[in-house]
Amino acid sequence: MKMLLKIAGGIIVCLALLLVVLRITGLNPHDRIPGLWLTGDLVTTPVTNWSFTDQVPNIKLQTQSRFLLPHSVTINCLAYKGQLYVSSTHPVGAPRSWDENVMRDPHVRIKIGDKLYDRTLVLVTDPAEKDAVVQVREKKYQLKVPANATIDVFHVVD
Repeated sequence: MKMLLKIAGGIIVCLALLLVVLRITGLNPHDRIPGLWLTGDLVTTPVTNWSFTDQVPNIKLQTQSRFLLPHSVTINCLAYKGQLYVSSTHPVGAPRSWDENVMRDPHVRIKIGDKLYDRTLVLVTDPAEKDAVVQVREKKYQLKVPANATIDVFHVVD
């Protein structure tokens, strides 16, 4: 029994040390591989015009998973009328894990270049606004929403 407690304690200590190292290094996402914490320089001033993201192909988005660990992914972004939007295309009824995280907790961290922005995502429910943003997305990325898919559009707010 004592040996089992020592082994369990050792495993817990190793996991705690691993989390500390990952917290320090960040473990940013790469391409289609998700990561944990995003690292960079935090921007605390409001952004009044996000149109500079027209030149940015992808951004990093950090959400909070249900396991109390961050979940970060690489996603597309688009500016519409100076406002920033992100979108997710997925099969009907099977949202991506970051979508589910945002529905549960809309507070996110966005990384553009080396800059970090703490923001809130709001699901776009107005059909006219959603259609306009999807059209901007199609133009920027040359992507159409497949017939058997759903697209979720989120507005980034301060």
